[in-house]
Amino acid sequence: MSADTHSAHAPEYDAGAGGYHDAHGDDMPHGSMRDYVIGFILSVILTAIPFALVMTGALDHTWTAILVLGSALIQVFVHMIYFLHMKTSNEGGWSFIALLFTLIVIVITLSGSIWVMYHMNANMMPMSPAMSSETMSQQ
Repeated sequence: MSADTHSAHAPEYDAGAGGYHDAHGDDMPHGSMRDYVIGFILSVILTAIPFALVMTGALDHTWTAILVLGSALIQVFVHMIYFLHMKTSNEGGWSFIALLFTLIVIVITLSGSIWVMYHMNANMMPMSPAMSSETMSQQ
């Protein structure tokens, strides 16, 4: 393999275009260090806030659940934008379609999980304190 053949397929750094691009005409965007650092910092913040809310018990369960689910949804978009580089202009709109599909799957998963947990909680047989102590003493 000659030096010319090898260099024709090596990625080139183009600071004006925001990072590395393949020399063979592939104009797919690649992330810059700035994008990765911003994505990492946002991911850490969006993980630390729900963790702190759950561990400290600062809010009631409803608001904590809402904030945890909200930050999870935001974090999915942070990962898709900063790490997967999904934008509406890439690949003729296919990345945007993948983004919409991801949003639909997330909404179905979250709403289905909350619905199942709510109905499981509402339909469970209540256990009185007397039944609990009798069950424990028999074991």
